[in-house]
Amino acid sequence: MIPVFEEGQFDAVVVGAGHAGCEAALACARTGLKTAMLTLNLDSIAFMACNPSVGGTAKGHLVREIDALGGEMGINADKTALQMRMLNVGKGAAVQSLRCQSDKHAYHTEMKRTLEHTKNLRIIQGEAAEILTKDGKVCGVKTTYGGVLYCKAAILATGVYLNAETITGDVRQQSGPNGFAPATALTENLIKLGYRVRRFKTGTPARLDGRTVSFGECEIQYGDDDVLPFSFMTEGRIENKMPCYLTYTNAATHKVITDNLDRSPLYNGAILSTGPRYCPSIETKVVRFADKERHQLFLEPEGTDTLEVYVQGMSSSLPHDVQREMYRTVKGLENCDIMRYAYAIEYDCIDTLDIYPTLEFKKVEGLYTAGQINGTSGYEEAAAQGLMAGLNASLKIRGKEPLILGRDEAYIGVLIDDLVTKGTDEPYRMMTSRAEHRLEIRQDNADFRLTQKGYDCGLVSEERYKRYLKRKEEYEEAIKELEGRVPAKDADGFLKSLGMEGTEKPLTYADFIRRGATLKQIKSQFCVLVNIGESAAQSAEIYIKYEGYLKKGLEQIARARKLEEKKLPRELDYMKIEGLRLEAREKLALVRPASLGQASRIPGVNPADIAVLILYLK
Repeated sequence: MIPVFEEGQFDAVVVGAGHAGCEAALACARTGLKTAMLTLNLDSIAFMACNPSVGGTAKGHLVREIDALGGEMGINADKTALQMRMLNVGKGAAVQSLRCQSDKHAYHTEMKRTLEHTKNLRIIQGEAAEILTKDGKVCGVKTTYGGVLYCKAAILATGVYLNAETITGDVRQQSGPNGFAPATALTENLIKLGYRVRRFKTGTPARLDGRTVSFGECEIQYGDDDVLPFSFMTEGRIENKMPCYLTYTNAATHKVITDNLDRSPLYNGAILSTGPRYCPSIETKVVRFADKERHQLFLEPEGTDTLEVYVQGMSSSLPHDVQREMYRTVKGLENCDIMRYAYAIEYDCIDTLDIYPTLEFKKVEGLYTAGQINGTSGYEEAAAQGLMAGLNASLKIRGKEPLILGRDEAYIGVLIDDLVTKGTDEPYRMMTSRAEHRLEIRQDNADFRLTQKGYDCGLVSEERYKRYLKRKEEYEEAIKELEGRVPAKDADGFLKSLGMEGTEKPLTYADFIRRGATLKQIKSQFCVLVNIGESAAQSAEIYIKYEGYLKKGLEQIARARKLEEKKLPRELDYMKIEGLRLEAREKLALVRPASLGQASRIPGVNPADIAVLILYLK
């Protein structure tokens, strides 16, 4: 029997050091809690097990919000960027998202350095075996080596490591991503505590030897030179160091796949767990979209210190010999050598209907979960949950009210509300289409929405807060300055120079924007916004351009908040409320919504049920 010993006394213990664990640990430590971070391997801290990138559609919004609240992901991404691109530039501001191609190894190294130099934080290599409780509350975390980390709160950010198995062809191995060891001891304990556990799957493509790739046969993809960084703390612009490349699958690729479907674990019954719908394997793409002649593939560098090339869009669990043949059918990859073969990975995760909007477990006080253990996919979704779980654990220990962001306040609010209200039967991915107020919660105004909240919670530093106040002041000055009037003659000449219909009346600079002129065009013609920072000026331009829609949106938000303000007691016995349908009673009892607004979003609860609840509350 392994002897038990005291590893230390802490306020909070974070289990896991992926993107969720890093943000959770930093949130706890930076708000004054004595914190321990327990990880299977220090070399896996902030490891990018899949795509070497940060951000993307909707995910870029999450990164900006993490930064606005005092998190680290945006800063770290800026430090280690290989290139930056703004996605959806041809669409409206609500769906434009920043994406960063990252240096995979530098990202890990920089985040590890940040953690190591954070006050109040101790990093320990080891595996969690048991969450210790007393009187329904967390009191410690026990490791497989017998060490006990006594604590008031524990945050589980275990990623895809719980009972992880990698699958490639007929080969199934107990392994975490990239050959790291799996966590095999904790799942049984979580089930005993009352969590409902299920099995999800994800996967990753091969990494190629860059010397064997004919990049000249592919379409080069440069970064943007005129985009601002993720973090409001980063000075200047990001240097674009390395390009990516675009190529495509073809009929030959698809034939190799279809000829070998009987050897695919996804189609021969070897994999039964649920995979990500929005990031399918190449086998699934070819089968599901049989009418498509080709699929996009992006060749992305893994870093400046390696030749490895990541093939985005070609995730697979086919056997190695089939993978080799398949990749070599692609233009530019005819002579490629595979350095790391693709694989699928299965892992344990929980049902998020078992947790509150604070990410605290309903059955054990002080126990929180964040990241892929909550059934999500993606670094950004994980980091956002990690920050919120760590911050809410800290607020609880410090005797303060929790921070629960509304769907009209942040993408983080949408993410968490979806998880705890609707649950998810597949790896959850954030998308702009999930946010009904996406015009109000754009990436450019993340600090205006959230930095004051982060500061009030004690997570936003004084330096960061001063940056926010300065940008807010510049933004308000920009709005005021853009209402300055331009004489009719000058306004007419300016509009006609842009090929627009002229005017016989004086106009404001804001009128020019509403008519379709860009701020860049206005500044080149008139002496305006001379002392205003670029990011504040951009936010002002977006606000003016969409002002009419934003006012209508605020009216909708005000109506929706009336339901959110009607709170529902946690102890409410829904089974005794007459008039509620049986399905609604069961769903309400399971989710235990905090408000009528949340209750209205539960699948299986209809407007008639909400009317019954309103009458009952009265």
